[in-house]
Amino acid sequence: MADISIVIPTFNEEVGIITFLTKLQKLRPQCELIVVDGGSDDDTSVLAESYVDDVVTSDKGRSIQMNVGAALASTPTIVFLHADTYLPDDAIEQIEQAISEGYRWGRFDIKLSGQAKILTIVACLMNKRSRWTGIATGDQAIFVEKSLFDHVDGYADIALMEDIELSGKLKGLSKPYCCRSKVISSGRRWLSFGVFRTISLMWWLRLRYFMGADPADLEQLYRKGLFWTD
Repeated sequence: MADISIVIPTFNEEVGIITFLTKLQKLRPQCELIVVDGGSDDDTSVLAESYVDDVVTSDKGRSIQMNVGAALASTPTIVFLHADTYLPDDAIEQIEQAISEGYRWGRFDIKLSGQAKILTIVACLMNKRSRWTGIATGDQAIFVEKSLFDHVDGYADIALMEDIELSGKLKGLSKPYCCRSKVISSGRRWLSFGVFRTISLMWWLRLRYFMGADPADLEQLYRKGLFWTD
């Protein structure tokens, strides 16, 4: 019987989904794998079926999809994993260690894939910021006791900053466990849109969020900011 459920929200991931899910097979049957697709118009769902315990379709939206997956989870602990983020080899041991020490949620340090040295610096700063603030981002593979996740009513149904919102609620109830083992997440976005531009955009959006801006408006600004060119 599985001890941990891994919930994976997807949307048009057919290019890399088999490689991604293949790497998770070594975690079965200890882990239950759940893919929640947001209505892809490619073959993501079909390709995923042979590699996971459950594939379901929901309305599009990362927070919506992750809540659907969490509701289906049959284990005491849930990991929310982006489809471009790879868990470290000792991920399960790290989570079990956290639980044995009384922690109820946590996240992993992150490494950004790519040859550019600036990505190493960015990842280091992300990890330090997360430890200092107690706030985790979705690409750090947040894990949480299902009972605690249900207690805070899961992810807020917002277009952006759902991970920040959840972290804020969780850390008010339990200190996060910060795994030093690193997930590997794609550095493509950072390089494509410019490292300093991306950092500036994300900090500006966070500031707006903490000042009370509507996440739906921030989501539009996020997309405009990323696709803006000189």
